Amino acid sequence: MSFTTPLVLRRTCLAILASTALLGSVAAQVALQKITYLLPAPGTLPAFGPWMLAQAKGYYAAEGLEVEFVTGRGGVDVAKQVGAGNAVIGGAIGDTPIIARAQGIPVKAVAVLGSGSLTQLVSHKDEHIESPRELKGKTVTVISYTDTTYYALLGMLSKVGLTKSDVNIQAAGPAGVWQQFASKKAVAMAGVPDWTVSAMDAGASVDILPADVYFKSMAQSILASDETIQKNPQLIQKLVRATIKGMKDIMADPKAATATYVQHVPMYKGKEASILQAFEMYNKYVYAGQKVPGQMDETRLGELQKFYVSNGVVAKEAPLKDLYTNQFVGGK
Repeated sequence: MSFTTPLVLRRTCLAILASTALLGSVAAQVALQKITYLLPAPGTLPAFGPWMLAQAKGYYAAEGLEVEFVTGRGGVDVAKQVGAGNAVIGGAIGDTPIIARAQGIPVKAVAVLGSGSLTQLVSHKDEHIESPRELKGKTVTVISYTDTTYYALLGMLSKVGLTKSDVNIQAAGPAGVWQQFASKKAVAMAGVPDWTVSAMDAGASVDILPADVYFKSMAQSILASDETIQKNPQLIQKLVRATIKGMKDIMADPKAATATYVQHVPMYKGKEASILQAFEMYNKYVYAGQKVPGQMDETRLGELQKFYVSNGVVAKEAPLKDLYTNQFVGGK
């Protein structure tokens, strides 16, 4: 007969507890469902702060998800990939389903991150641009002629009786759009807060005119396919819920959000002031004002679709209920 000493017994118990904890941790990791989340541009851009915060703060993991962000080639490409089933979820603009449905792509917006427009008309302060009307005959940069910011610019011009022929609109690419503006090769740009901060960091002194004042284009959106919405609504609910939590964090405390964000995206270390400035712009111009965070404004969507049809971007209107659902954000 052998006897186990208290010390040996204690060590054995500790070993068992450690093994159990390790197995539990491994099991928890194994239990996470891997999801590919397709974004229209690199996830490291401040525009995707809500998504990065949701990942950094464990909001996706708390929903049982392990999210991998993959970069697509713009919002319409994301819609195509999501519609084809190559990704269950994607990022775009609230306008994107209008274009996607016209191409036969079966996707809906399942959340819109803010009541404002992602686009602002940014001009040099010494140009004294107080209305899009004053852009006649002048140079304005956009990222491309197929981007939503370009359509938002056209919408703003249309509200003051101008067309694209009245303005020298230059498609300058993702860096050139703000670099050409900052170097005064353009009097204005149709931009997003990220580019505005980059131009300011480069020395530009700017005035900002929100697109909403003239043309109510939309904020960023989350896209899902009709099939996934129907067959796996719980998954969409989890992804939407976690992402909106990230947006709420930026709205509640942009300074704390900046610290978390920079720790998660270390390429911005030393640039905290610029990230904070971008987050504050998103709060002011994009995120604020939604009665229900994430909710689509159907009236606004309808007006946008009419503009897209009248300008030949899409051939005809689709039923609005085919373009979005509010079932995942508490709306009707």
